[in-house]
Amino acid sequence: MKELRMVIRDLREDSDIKQKTVAEYLGVSQQTYSNYENGHREIPIWVVVKLSKYYKVSTDYLLGADTGYLGNTNLNGKYLGDTTMHDVVYDLQKLNVKDRRDLLKYIKFLKNTD
Repeated sequence: MKELRMVIRDLREDSDIKQKTVAEYLGVSQQTYSNYENGHREIPIWVVVKLSKYYKVSTDYLLGADTGYLGNTNLNGKYLGDTTMHDVVYDLQKLNVKDRRDLLKYIKFLKNTD
């Protein structure tokens, strides 16, 4: 199970957001937020609640009690960098059946290497 600090870092990086942006949302300094992500400072409960609203995930997900979060489900929103989920799904649909199977095997492999 990932530590809270790693979960919030991964969410921020997956959303391509700077620490400063999240810190401003929380009303803390960038250094304070950096300390949360680096494990140098305990993350207060109010921060967990506010981050769950910011990333639109449950506090259970942030704390590792719920692993059902599927990521950003907005197909037209940025998924990673300039790529949208729509782009990903569209590209997947263009693959032949063998390549789709191979990709699914690779995804399962990656999930098991956490």
